[in-house]
Amino acid sequence: MVSISKVLSDNDAGATGSHQAGILVPKNPRVLGFFPPLDRARRNPRAVLRLTDDSGREWQFTFIYYNNALFGGTRNEYRLTHMTEFIRRHNLKKDDEVIFRREEDGPFRLSFQRRNSPQFSETGVLKLRAGWRVLSFQG
Repeated sequence: MVSISKVLSDNDAGATGSHQAGILVPKNPRVLGFFPPLDRARRNPRAVLRLTDDSGREWQFTFIYYNNALFGGTRNEYRLTHMTEFIRRHNLKKDDEVIFRREEDGPFRLSFQRRNSPQFSETGVLKLRAGWRVLSFQG
C-alpha cells in the first residue's frame, strides 16, 4: 500500500478567496511516484485520477505538470486540480488532512481526517514542505 497525505492550508481549503490552479504538489520523488507518470516532453501533460472515497463515491481529480518553462514560459510546477467539490462537500478546513492511498497498480482511494481527530502515528512518516507527508511508500 502506498499512501500520501496533504494537510490543507487556508488557500487549499478556499478560505482566502484567491484563485489558484489546484493544490501544489512538491517535486519530491516519493510524492510524484504516487501519481501516474507524465510525459515531460509534452506541454502541460496531465492524467485524470478516479478516486473512491470511504463511502464508495467516485471523485475525479486531475494531476497536471505545468511545464511551460520548458516551452518559453515561466511555470514549472505540479498541481492536483478539480478538488474543490470534494473539499466543499466535506467542509474541509485549514489543517484537515486529505489522504490518498492505493495498492501497487491498484485503484486510488481517498479519505480525510479533521484536525481535531486522532492523527496517524508519526513513526515512519516523512514530512515534506507545503503540508505533504509520505505515510507509506514502496519502491
